[in-house]
Amino acid sequence: MTPSRERGRPMANRHAFTTSVEVSPLAVAGHVKTGAELMAENPYRPWPARITSIMELTATEKLFEFRLIDERIREAFHQQPGQFVELSIFGVGEAPISISSSPSKSGFIELCVRRAGRFTEALHKMQCGDIVGIRGPFGRGFPFEKMRGHDILLVAGGLGIAPLRSLINNIHDERSDFGKVTIIYGSKTPQEVMFRNQFEMWRHRKDFDLYLTVDHADETWDGEEGLVTKPFEHLEINPDTTFGALCGPPVMYRFVVQEMRKKGISYDHIYMSFERHMKCGMGKCGHCQIGHQYCCIDGPVFNYWEAKNIQGSM
Repeated sequence: MTPSRERGRPMANRHAFTTSVEVSPLAVAGHVKTGAELMAENPYRPWPARITSIMELTATEKLFEFRLIDERIREAFHQQPGQFVELSIFGVGEAPISISSSPSKSGFIELCVRRAGRFTEALHKMQCGDIVGIRGPFGRGFPFEKMRGHDILLVAGGLGIAPLRSLINNIHDERSDFGKVTIIYGSKTPQEVMFRNQFEMWRHRKDFDLYLTVDHADETWDGEEGLVTKPFEHLEINPDTTFGALCGPPVMYRFVVQEMRKKGISYDHIYMSFERHMKCGMGKCGHCQIGHQYCCIDGPVFNYWEAKNIQGSM
């Protein structure tokens, strides 16, 4: 066989074929793709992001701030309070994490992460300047636009404050568009209370009502002692104008919803995050399925009426 007739095909044709392969996915025929086009083209692709800040909140939780490196992706990234991203550590793995920063904080993404396994252990060892991958945002968040013009009651337990912090800060940035804002946060012990500095700021605002409680107080604690439902005993709200939002341990949901219902808040005005069911972000792996719903697509935020009709959710 002669070199020019390999497998019966002229060598010139082979060369013509190989040189026609496109090697740049970021531009086509002179058109530079926008960030939105790139993100939509491949939602499975993690985009490089740099860690710009790390704040230790408790012995097991840290708040990480990230900045997407590609300016086009950074400008195209827009989230709703309650949505999440998939965070990748190259060579380690990927995990879904609720966004903790307000959508109004453009250019940066904040994630509150508890050290609880191999992936989060690796993240907690990283430093400012290190590179990770981020894809998203995914899911359905809290109905921010629908909440405008209403009173807001927010109840968080433990790490559940992370996704609600996004909503609280978004309300804070557009405070004149909302009525009375009440925040209830419960933790097991004073040592496990997160975002202490921010709670202090909210405590001194006249347009925020803040209630902090712990299950087991000590001599350092000056707030209430008891379950997260205890502040409801002396809470005054107008149920006709109030939206409720909650996130926390699964056992908390039933009791907080009962208290909200006792106050007269309607089923479709109570929203909760099922962030613990988040998985691949696309609903493809099937592990986020709750009854007939996929948490990554239909949630993670559901109103109580929706959640009540999902088998196995409550």
